[in-house]
Amino acid sequence: MALARRIFLCSFLLAASCGRARADEAEPEDKVVDGFTGADREKMKDGEEKHEFQAEVSRLMDIIINSLYTDKQVFLRELISNAADALEKARFHSVQDDSFLGDAKDLEVKIEMDPDAKTLSIQDSGVGMSKADLINNLGTVAKSGTTNFLEAMAEGADTNLIGQFGVGFYSAFLVADKVSVTSKCNDDPVQHVWESSADASFTVVPDPRGNTLGRGSRVTLHLKEDAHDYLSESKLKDVAKKYSQFIQFPIYVKVKKEVEAEADEDDDEDHEKDEDDVETKDDEEKEEEEKEDKKPEKKTVYEWEQVNTQKAIWLRNKEDVTEEEYSEFYKSISKDYLDPLAYTHFNAEGEIEFKSILYLPKKAPFDMMDNYHQKKSEVKLFVRRVLVAEKFDELLPRYLNFVRGVVDSDDLPLNVSREQLQQNKIMKVISKKLVRKVLELMKKLSKEEESGDDEEEEGDEEEEKKDGEAKEEKKEKKDDEEGTFTKFYKEFNKNLKMGCYEDDSNRSKLSKLLRFLTTKSEGKEISLDKYLDRMQESQESIYYMSGDSEETMKKAPALQIFKKKDLEVLMLSDHLDEPCIQKLADYEGKKFVSIQKADVKLDESEEEKKKFTKIKDMYKPLTDWWKETLTAFTEKGAMKESGVKIEKVEVSKRLTDSPVVVVTSQFGYSAQQERVMKAQAFQNKDQMSMMAGRKTLEVNPNHPVVVDLLAKVKANKEDPAALDTAQVLFQTALIESGYDIADPSALVNRVYRLMSKELGVDPDAPLKEVEVPEDEEEAEEEEEDDKDEDEEKEKKEKEEL
Repeated sequence: MALARRIFLCSFLLAASCGRARADEAEPEDKVVDGFTGADREKMKDGEEKHEFQAEVSRLMDIIINSLYTDKQVFLRELISNAADALEKARFHSVQDDSFLGDAKDLEVKIEMDPDAKTLSIQDSGVGMSKADLINNLGTVAKSGTTNFLEAMAEGADTNLIGQFGVGFYSAFLVADKVSVTSKCNDDPVQHVWESSADASFTVVPDPRGNTLGRGSRVTLHLKEDAHDYLSESKLKDVAKKYSQFIQFPIYVKVKKEVEAEADEDDDEDHEKDEDDVETKDDEEKEEEEKEDKKPEKKTVYEWEQVNTQKAIWLRNKEDVTEEEYSEFYKSISKDYLDPLAYTHFNAEGEIEFKSILYLPKKAPFDMMDNYHQKKSEVKLFVRRVLVAEKFDELLPRYLNFVRGVVDSDDLPLNVSREQLQQNKIMKVISKKLVRKVLELMKKLSKEEESGDDEEEEGDEEEEKKDGEAKEEKKEKKDDEEGTFTKFYKEFNKNLKMGCYEDDSNRSKLSKLLRFLTTKSEGKEISLDKYLDRMQESQESIYYMSGDSEETMKKAPALQIFKKKDLEVLMLSDHLDEPCIQKLADYEGKKFVSIQKADVKLDESEEEKKKFTKIKDMYKPLTDWWKETLTAFTEKGAMKESGVKIEKVEVSKRLTDSPVVVVTSQFGYSAQQERVMKAQAFQNKDQMSMMAGRKTLEVNPNHPVVVDLLAKVKANKEDPAALDTAQVLFQTALIESGYDIADPSALVNRVYRLMSKELGVDPDAPLKEVEVPEDEEEAEEEEEDDKDEDEEKEKKEKEEL
């Protein structure tokens, strides 16, 4: 072990030699770097004390640089967090002792860069550190002054300390090959300088300049070449604002600005004298000279610009935050130009305590469902107002990735980098509470809208009694003004349906939020609760059907008996509706039943049951023959490539107008599902064939075409007309039900044959070339030519005579 340590130490010292060499170079006496002249550096060398880090170098650098932090820019977050802790300690001590702050009463963080010296400095007016603190806290890896402070502090004290792990400071070595810390505390009259080049040692020396800070610390980073982009003002402000915009103490960045220089008073006086001496100049010349004299001059000044002007409104009471403040905060964190649709502001208490504001946007992002399974929640995670992650996998499930907001925990257990959570169990608790709050917000919007609709319906009834015209006007106004939940559902209904499919634990809550068109809803989507309220007393199931559009489904043969019996049916036009309904299976004890499948059961009287049994026996010759015909047609004939399998042909209870309808088995795909599955880029044909389900052809015993077909089959099972009719009816029923047929040309040829017979033309007669008649103009010309010839003949004959 000792040998391995020596080998690693040697390799690391070799890697750090460039940084040490630069640090050891003597600075010119007149050159000032971070406030130190070359002479100051020489004095520091004479009086410096050299110390070894109280931990293995491998433990420090291997963990911190290679695996702890995945993003270099977090070094600024860590150093600002440390500064905020120092300020919080100073604030705490000032409460205990009024004289603690002394003359330096402003608690603030200042960040400045020196492009010439390639340094970046973070200075705070916090508690500062003594020589012993510098050695103990910065000389020992995983040793934190914050931890010591918390242990020594009495219980119940009001503090907001961030760093507790003691390694955040060392993230500075991600971007710097040398770090200097100048610090002064009230307990030590001498200001000290701590320096290290990450070479397993550090030095501590009294500051030859004396007390320049008053109180606090200044961390100076001598940046590596690949980190010089942090010398840019814009980059520095962006990173500081990104991670620390909600720190309670002001954070300033030193910026360079060009301003107009004011003219000196002496110049103004001289200018007045010149004007007195020269009186003969024209007015125009005077005006031009005045303009030239007043031409502004530019000069460079440096100012401190605050980067964390926005306040953490989630820390305030809800009653103290205005709607405008909520909207502005939403726009700042979401980069949305619209106000939020709704929000919830809450404090979670119990096993884990945190504060949060969550927003529902007005509009869905155009790419919301793109790369759905790779998207992360965009709720920002903070710890003590310091940003930990802008996007996080486990805060909210995928189907709620449109929710925006913040979560801030005071005691969230993080790993030392604050980039990943240490205990997944804690995150699951937070996620569970966030999901519950979001669903409660949606439920609240839904209830408010439904209660409003109920009141309007009652009002409509009263208006109808009083005045029919007033009721019509109110209805038009109501259609124009959509409720909040209706607006939300239009934008994010796909997310709720995906949640219904994916989230087993919250499926029942999500089902309350779903809305569907029905055969009685008159183009308006209604909730399942409203469907239940309108169900018939004897109705045992919730009926539904799927299709491309409302208009197409209303014409479906499978719907005919439900119209006749006045049963309401859900119409599912979205491709996510049916998988969602199938996952639900039932709602409030009522099972979902597809009217496009073979297992639909309707209420029947005993008399109806007896009559149906007799009809089945009457049509048995036709159904048996039709089953054999279609089996041969789909397995050996024109439709053998379609994958359609015939389960049975039977007399239908659901048809009232159409002659036939095709339905699938209970567990097979509906026509809508088949189309969706076939559209998948990597769909498996064998799986499609297995899941498509066997088809059942149901015939209407009252339709004249079916009655005639029964008579023909009884007379002659080999009748070609009966065979053509049976196959055409089956294929057209497949198309009408929404299924694909493999060989449309076979159907087209049979339709042509039937049309030929209808017109009295033999469909098997050979084609003959049609004789093309002469054009009328040509015929007239020929007649005129013949006439002219006759006249000439007559004339010649007369001349001869």
